[in-house]
Amino acid sequence: MSHPAISVVICVYTEDRWEDILAAVDSVRAQSLPAVETLLVVDHNPALLERLGKEYKEAREEVRVLANAGPRGLSAGRNTGIAAARGEILAFLDDDAVAEREWLLHFAEGFEDPRVMAVGGRTMPAWASGRRPDWFPAEFDWVVGCTYKGLPPGKVRVRNVLGGNASFRRSAFDAAGGFATGIGRDGNKRPLGGEETELCIRLTNALPDAVLLIDDRAVIHHKVPLVRERFGYFRTRAYAEGLSKALVARSVGAGKGLESERRYTTRVLPAGVARGLRDAVLGRPGGAGRAGAIVTGVAAAAGGYVLGSVRARRGGATFTVPVPDRVTDLEGAQREAQ
Repeated sequence: MSHPAISVVICVYTEDRWEDILAAVDSVRAQSLPAVETLLVVDHNPALLERLGKEYKEAREEVRVLANAGPRGLSAGRNTGIAAARGEILAFLDDDAVAEREWLLHFAEGFEDPRVMAVGGRTMPAWASGRRPDWFPAEFDWVVGCTYKGLPPGKVRVRNVLGGNASFRRSAFDAAGGFATGIGRDGNKRPLGGEETELCIRLTNALPDAVLLIDDRAVIHHKVPLVRERFGYFRTRAYAEGLSKALVARSVGAGKGLESERRYTTRVLPAGVARGLRDAVLGRPGGAGRAGAIVTGVAAAAGGYVLGSVRARRGGATFTVPVPDRVTDLEGAQREAQ
């Protein structure tokens, strides 16, 4: 069976991740189902743009290096990739992750159903210390950009996919527009997120019959640096998620914007606290720490949500939804590294 052409977009921003970027590209080039291209979108870093252009000069048809044509940030970088890509399917991979060999194949299989507009995968943490910190609850693996405990296993329908390991039909962006700028990471601010959630809800509003899936066979391994294994980062990221959810709720309404979060906070997290306390009673390492981290994470996210909602009502938080135009003349647009 023939599969649709897939373009892979990897957004990059710092030379500090040079080896990680090369490893991410290598994992795409080793796929059992080859991508038609890999697009490296560089976020306002001329030195990195030039260095990557030289690195892949001999493979320009396979690996294309582009400058982010929009404002600083992950969303605008992704939109640049969407506009430049040639594939019918666009897959997104984090710049500090590596994909398993069947990653794109499992994505492609999901799109055999014409109703499917997006397919996500499973993201596994690769802890810099070699193992999960005893206190770090698996229910909060989203803090480090990974699949968290509480998501259903297998191939299931979901409200939204997670942007660092996801794929979309090009027609999804034609219908709903691109990733909203003003939500998510921009390289300088707090570790915000939520842009893929907002997009997915906007997509299903535009196409009510659209199906969004997660197939946990589409696996990537996401690097977790030591700084993100610390409790301070955990608390900050949870707070930032609350700020992000406030923006998402403003865009799509609290009903859809918090639908999955309600189940997560009323079922998944209480069960996690109970497991942590049980482990503490049984003398297992980290049980009390995990229970405490869950409570702290919920409180931090709730605080961020309240503050973000107040700012949104006062007009202090804005974002825009661009429509990525298909790029037909990259040279004229000066988006591709020479």
